[in-house]
Order: sequence, then structure tokens, then C-alpha cells
Amino acid sequence: MAAEIIFYKDKEKRTINPLLFSKTAEEWAALIHDKGGRDANKRSQLRKFYDEVLRLNTMVKSNPAEWENILPYVNMLIAKAVYAQGRNKVSREFVKMLQDGINQVQQSNDMEIFANFFEAFMGYYRQYGAN
Repeated sequence: MAAEIIFYKDKEKRTINPLLFSKTAEEWAALIHDKGGRDANKRSQLRKFYDEVLRLNTMVKSNPAEWENILPYVNMLIAKAVYAQGRNKVSREFVKMLQDGINQVQQSNDMEIFANFFEAFMGYYRQYGAN
């Protein structure tokens, strides 16, 4: 199993976990690739979720006062992932990664950390070929 996704080394000081964008992201990329099978976890499918995270993060950055209205849409990504899992488009492990990350998004600046983690994950995922 991949390392637990922990955004902060020190949550009060908001010190980002130094391994979040490297070791943790790489371990999750390897796990999700291994659990994908023939049809699940194709890069194009995962990219749709990544693009949605980027879109929501851009909304937060451009209008931080709307955070309370954007957060429900961030949480809805979990439901979308579960639906994709039901259609065998993503694995249970991908849903877990998304849940673990999104559950830590409590404030608007947490969204930026989640978006950066997802970016690192996608970068590492790319090394596993063209599935």
C-alpha cells in the first residue's frame, strides 16, 4: 500500500509534508497503475479528474470569497470517482487516493496543495506507459 497522504508536517504552522510531492505521489502512482488492470486507470480518465481539480483550484484562486460555494464541488469529485469506479474506469485505489486528499481540503489554500499533489501524481503516473 502507498504511503498515507498527509498534506502537512505541521498543520498549525502549515508546513507542507516534504515527501508529499515526491515519495508519496510516486507510491500512489505505482499502486494505481498496478491496480488498473486492462481498462481502469487510463491516463485519459485520470486526466479528467486532474483537469477538474485544476479548474476548481483556479476558481478558488480567482475568487477566494466563494470558497464556501466551491468546496461542495470539490467534495463532489469523490462521488464522480465512485461512479467512474462503478463503470470500471478507475480502480478502488484511485478513489481512495482522491478521498484521502479531498478529505484534507478544509480551507482554500488546502486546495492548492491538493492540486500540486495531483500534478505530481500525474507526472509520476506518466512513467508507466501509455495505458
